[in-house]
Amino acid sequence: MSDPTNTTEADIVKDDLAEVQSLLAKHRLVEDLSRRQDSGRHGVVESLVQRQHIAELRHMFARLPTVTVALILSALPEEDRLIAWKEIPEERIDSILDLLSEEICEDLVGDGHHTSNKVMVNAFELHNGRLSQITVDRPILLANIKPIWVDLVAPTPRVREWVGKHFGLELPDPEDLTDLEASARFYIEDNGEVHLHSDFLLDLESSSRNVAVAFILHKDILFSVRTEELPVFRLQRLRARTQPGYVTDGTDVLLDLYAADAEYSADRLEDVYAELESVGKKVLNTNLTDEEAGNILADIARQEDLNGRIRRNVLDTRRALSFLMRGKFLTPGQLEDARQIMRDIESLDGHTSFLFGKINFLMDATVGFININQNKIVKLFSVVSVGLLPPTLIASVYGMNFRFMPELQWEYGYPFSLALMLASVIAPFWFFRKKGWLS
Repeated sequence: MSDPTNTTEADIVKDDLAEVQSLLAKHRLVEDLSRRQDSGRHGVVESLVQRQHIAELRHMFARLPTVTVALILSALPEEDRLIAWKEIPEERIDSILDLLSEEICEDLVGDGHHTSNKVMVNAFELHNGRLSQITVDRPILLANIKPIWVDLVAPTPRVREWVGKHFGLELPDPEDLTDLEASARFYIEDNGEVHLHSDFLLDLESSSRNVAVAFILHKDILFSVRTEELPVFRLQRLRARTQPGYVTDGTDVLLDLYAADAEYSADRLEDVYAELESVGKKVLNTNLTDEEAGNILADIARQEDLNGRIRRNVLDTRRALSFLMRGKFLTPGQLEDARQIMRDIESLDGHTSFLFGKINFLMDATVGFININQNKIVKLFSVVSVGLLPPTLIASVYGMNFRFMPELQWEYGYPFSLALMLASVIAPFWFFRKKGWLS
């Protein structure tokens, strides 16, 4: 893969890059203001202005040539590049990725900033050791291709029917994949079809979840059916298109998808660790208010949920690989690849266990700060109660002896009783402070 170059239009690209940077700078400025602003009219206005900048950015990318967009993305800092990447139309993504460096491609694809729910069928043929992608939108296109991989994303019943009819198999409904029992997720049909139903991690900025994917190995062709686009699948397509000899058949594609899933899970674990490191600094280096502690607990809960999903995801991948290895579906080279993926998964298991321990520690520390804040409130009420108890007792004693109350006939009776009450308040506090109980 090579970086795009176009010296004849350098000035135009420079102007477009400056405009994109200006829009992104305005977007970040409004975002910072919105984060500091209390909810209300100002926050709504800033949100509308922010969306306007994003809309302008999206419209600009829609009209720019593919090479220009690729050059702009290459020139942007990583944080700005991720924001801009989300505003590129999905139909242009693959052509733009072909023009970017491999490092940038993997950062953009691996972070899952683009998802898709639209119906599409992609078939992949081998040409000179590379995968060639063919978008199939009608049955007649299948007649002239010999794919090793057919990938279906959110297919309608009609699409599943004509694809299955052409290749002589029945494709499952992706909406029903989550209803399967664990024991029915890996099996072999009487005609030799190998069925695997696996979970793949999808980690987005707003949430994370495991997406069920159905795999069928039929006559050396891999069929995959799922409800939405996944970063692992996009990353696999990118590598197979650009690296000769990366895959040779449908089983290779399947193993590489599992390997990419393990790699994607490892990247997400690094993100979890980085987030917990940030949370740890807040917990251990500052005095937390209850509101701050609540926000930290919410952050920890999100990381715990992601860590749990990753653990479940790699467990499912291990079960799928074990099924393939026990069933003797793999060649010696593929068997060694499967064993390497299993070793990678073993290391991920240990890391998820370590992160669970760190999460529990930070959770306990944060709850401890909340308890300390609550104890301070209880201590304040206790001190007030102790301070008011003696004068209350004195007033009660005077009130129960009405006929013999000295202040009724003694000129200094009332001042004396008030002074006695004040002394009864001061004495306990002086005693407690001397003992160090109020420090």
